[in-house]
Amino acid sequence: MLDRPRSSLATLPTPLEEAGRPLEDGPRLWLKRDDLTGLGGGGNKARKLEFLCGEAMSLGSRALVTVGAAQSNHCRMTAAAGARLGLEVHLVLGGDAAEGSPTGNQLLATMFGAQLHHTGVAESHWGELEVARESLTDELAGQGLAPYSIPMGGSTALGALGYAVAFEELMGQCAQVGARPAAVVVTSSSGGTHAGLLAGRAAMVADGRLDASTAPDVVAVGVARGVTMGLPDIAQLGDDVLALMGRPAALGPDDVEVDARWMGDDYAVPTEPGDAAVAWAARTGGWLMDRTYSGKGLSGALAMIAEGRWGRDDDVVFVHTGGWPALFA
Repeated sequence: MLDRPRSSLATLPTPLEEAGRPLEDGPRLWLKRDDLTGLGGGGNKARKLEFLCGEAMSLGSRALVTVGAAQSNHCRMTAAAGARLGLEVHLVLGGDAAEGSPTGNQLLATMFGAQLHHTGVAESHWGELEVARESLTDELAGQGLAPYSIPMGGSTALGALGYAVAFEELMGQCAQVGARPAAVVVTSSSGGTHAGLLAGRAAMVADGRLDASTAPDVVAVGVARGVTMGLPDIAQLGDDVLALMGRPAALGPDDVEVDARWMGDDYAVPTEPGDAAVAWAARTGGWLMDRTYSGKGLSGALAMIAEGRWGRDDDVVFVHTGGWPALFA
């Protein structure tokens, strides 16, 4: 599984912290602190970028190109990876350049030396943004930079491989603390983290290291329209990850659960439950979550707990994927 070029970018393993019981008669909640991966302020993208940048370096690329919303965590962390590896970084961003000095993730990306390309495209129009990324990639290739171009969120099979590895890390930590999670809950937009976790679970079951009857559900809280409508195809992306791991396809539609109730009006549009979850996290454990991604994901996890999906004898892990710099935008 790890016999692939890999750049050392993340601080691993990330902690698994107990968050107590949000409801007295509810399950014990744990946070997998992937906001503490270290790189450029931390977040889940560091795990993906280790494999993506490993390939870029092996190909002799001199520049990284990627795309995201105006306050994209992935773009900020790609900029940090480029700084670490000595690569030029170009970020294709939704929306227009803000007046005055940059804030939040854009401020950090510029500090890391990235060049920002504002498109004026709405943040939810991912297809148009990807076209802009491809156009810029062609332009930079013409300049001889041999750019390595990364789609939205780094959610290719190679990027998602980082979360197949993360699932095994998480299961080892659960065993150490005596937790037997009924579910692993994760926020999903471009789908790579979700697909990687599913592939990691399937691989451990196939290897006999995890009993299929007790393997935790992987429950995604969808925060973008595409993933709530089945785009990308999470099962196919997970099977592509398994292929990279040298294992047969194992995932089907029944393995993929995306709860779309907590997205709100659209991607990057805050919601009242999301803001309440951000406040709960801050006041309960000093955990910082953003309003676009992690806050909405946690709101879904807390709502499912309130609905009684899991009982007092259960453990539930929420994968905290980071995003706090957007709080300062």
